[in-house]
Amino acid sequence: MAESKKKTALKIVTRKPPMEVVGFVINNQMDKTITVESSRLERHAKYGKYMRKSSTYKAHDEKNEAKTGDKVRIFETRPMSKSKCWRFGGVIEAAAKGNVK
Repeated sequence: MAESKKKTALKIVTRKPPMEVVGFVINNQMDKTITVESSRLERHAKYGKYMRKSSTYKAHDEKNEAKTGDKVRIFETRPMSKSKCWRFGGVIEAAAKGNVK
């Protein structure tokens, strides 16, 4: 009997890299959670004027490292609670002591 050999192709699963957002911490009063605000410029469809739009995100900060006013990087992750699906990636720039809101 001739043995038939099946060639199995390896299926390579590639994931897209997690989405990354840079913004400023506007609230760090919750335990292990920070609120980050990110702003962008968008052009109005009809009038062409550029308007500043902002979005807020809740991010998981395991070690409570981020302080209010810090410029931080956050990454998309699995949902950790009802409103928290981002994780803290690190402080880019610490807030100046006099510029905290």
